[in-house]
Amino acid sequence: MKLASLKEGRDGRLVVVNRQMSACVAVPQIAATLQAALDNWARLAPRLEDVYNQLNDARLAEAMHFDPKEVAAPLPRAFQWADGSAYVNHVELVRKARGAELPPSFWTDPLMYQGGSDGFIGPTDDILAIDEAHGIDFESEIAVVVDDVPMGIAPEKAGAHIRLLMLVNDVSLRNLIPNELAKGFGFFHGKPATAFSPVAVTPDELGAAWDGRKVHLPLRTELNGDLFGEPDAGTDMTFDFCQLVAHAARTRFLGAGTIIGSGTVSNIDRSRGSSCIAERRMLETIEMGAPKTAFMRFGDRVRIEMFGRDGKSIFGAIDQKVARYRMP
Repeated sequence: MKLASLKEGRDGRLVVVNRQMSACVAVPQIAATLQAALDNWARLAPRLEDVYNQLNDARLAEAMHFDPKEVAAPLPRAFQWADGSAYVNHVELVRKARGAELPPSFWTDPLMYQGGSDGFIGPTDDILAIDEAHGIDFESEIAVVVDDVPMGIAPEKAGAHIRLLMLVNDVSLRNLIPNELAKGFGFFHGKPATAFSPVAVTPDELGAAWDGRKVHLPLRTELNGDLFGEPDAGTDMTFDFCQLVAHAARTRFLGAGTIIGSGTVSNIDRSRGSSCIAERRMLETIEMGAPKTAFMRFGDRVRIEMFGRDGKSIFGAIDQKVARYRMP
């Protein structure tokens, strides 16, 4: 099934969305918010699924038109957002561009950072930035949402806790990141508000493209209407989602609604393009000695979308414009 959150209050109003993403219906009698549904997933998911089936069969008179411009992120805020870097070839490329070797441990122990989760932005909301000089970049990713995960869970059991999947634009301010990482304490200013797809979907919506661990479909990114990259999300993913969830839960419990990201989707086959500007700039640096592609400027637009094998959009599109933030 497909779920979304209409913009209402801080946590949105949960709606069930039909498969075509043309209609939706609010379900306050089941759960007012997506977080409330995740808190009681085992009991409430079958009731939401029943509404989804009725909606797909056009049996609900109260159905409304679904407009992606009216939705927040599926979880407008979350108790926890942890983003991995599952495509190690991407990390290797970053280091190669600056002449650094990749430590062998990077192939066996996932990288992960904890991002801000107190306020995500919707799929068509502007990317607000203070200064173009910060190096505004998109990062096209996939994320999973889990229910309550026990501490120390094994990867083989972690998949049973994956309830939903979403697309992500993990916006980065590239020119702020080096100085932050040099302090040895991780990202903060370099990672502003993150955007997610219009809907979150249960794994069965992906059909055979979901093997319980990875999504085997291309993730398409367009910059200002031109194809930027379309790497396959299931190819070259060193750490699958079960491993990432287990890694996040190694020393802590994960509460229902925790979001775990894949990191920038990247293929060794560079003909598939890239999922962020930084990767393209790295390739240009390696090939020509200097980058050519500029980071995003005010007015630039990025679109991130995934299509099923039937050619239909699965999550809807993240479609955002970069805009100057002005202090109120």
